Amino acid sequence: MLALLKQEKYLVIAAFMAVIAFPLEHVALAAGQAASLATATLLIGAIMLASLRVAHHAEVLAEKVGEPYGTMILTLAAVLVEVVILGIMMSHTSSPTLVRDTIYSAVMLDMNGIMGVAAILGGLRHGEQPYNVDSGNTYIVMILTAMGVSMIVPEFIPAANWKAYSIFTILIMVVLYGMFLRLQTTKHSYFFSYRYAETGSQESSHHGSIKTSVSLLIIDVILIGLLSEVMAKTMDAGLAGSGVPPIVAAVLVAFISASPEILTAVRAALANRMQPVVNIALGASLSTVILTVPVMEALALFSDKQIHIALSPTQTVMTVLTLVVTAINLHDGETNAIEGLTHFVLFATFLMLASMGM
Repeated sequence: MLALLKQEKYLVIAAFMAVIAFPLEHVALAAGQAASLATATLLIGAIMLASLRVAHHAEVLAEKVGEPYGTMILTLAAVLVEVVILGIMMSHTSSPTLVRDTIYSAVMLDMNGIMGVAAILGGLRHGEQPYNVDSGNTYIVMILTAMGVSMIVPEFIPAANWKAYSIFTILIMVVLYGMFLRLQTTKHSYFFSYRYAETGSQESSHHGSIKTSVSLLIIDVILIGLLSEVMAKTMDAGLAGSGVPPIVAAVLVAFISASPEILTAVRAALANRMQPVVNIALGASLSTVILTVPVMEALALFSDKQIHIALSPTQTVMTVLTLVVTAINLHDGETNAIEGLTHFVLFATFLMLASMGM
């Protein structure tokens, strides 16, 4: 038990923060804006620690079950974290664009941030890095379809019909993902895997049973939800009247949820294994859109509170540009540092626009 606690020190720290956060929540809120912001910052740090353990246990499961199930577990874990945080923050904010901005930010972070950094680092170390070209092509067309239907078309839907289109979006996203998941794990599972030459250095560095990893992963997600409850309130109070663009909170949520994927993708690229990077970066983007949208739309219908899910003109341009660049870069089954640089430039542009509130 002592060895397990030592190994799970980040989880212990997150649990300790959760225990003291709830009793001191009202104290922090009553102490003023600075205290609320400081508390939110500490809680974000605790959430990040818990997210790192989510990454570890997802990686353990990935090694146990293999591809494409391994990265699927990691991306679904990240989406679960995002949905939990978003659902809680929705109840504490009046921003109608929080969901839209978070999903958009997650796609930019995954497709440009993760893919860009991983391809640059991996390319500088190994040169051109191979992967299964079918995976990239499949993900891109799925992301384009999902974002087009759920986040671009709604801009043209009359306000009086938002409930009808929301119900349609929920149903069509569930059908789309259900069919994709079935094909990804059966007839077309080979699209998402690549056979690399085995070396002695490729031995597993992760130890632990599937049962233990699943249990601890669930505990981590629960802790993230508990910490997010207080973080949402204190951050809302800390940023009130500060002039910080609303999209900054969305970028923060996206970064927290993607943190388990970032380290995994970078490690895979440095180990000259680009297939997991493609599966993580594009699979996470697809999962974010195709799963988060219907869940948030359902919550909006349940609370009879319309959310603005349609992308802004600037966001639409950035999304289309990202998908076009990704389609061109991933057309040949190999990545390199130059291609990674183009994605990183798009990510830097996204951050610049976000700082301007766009």
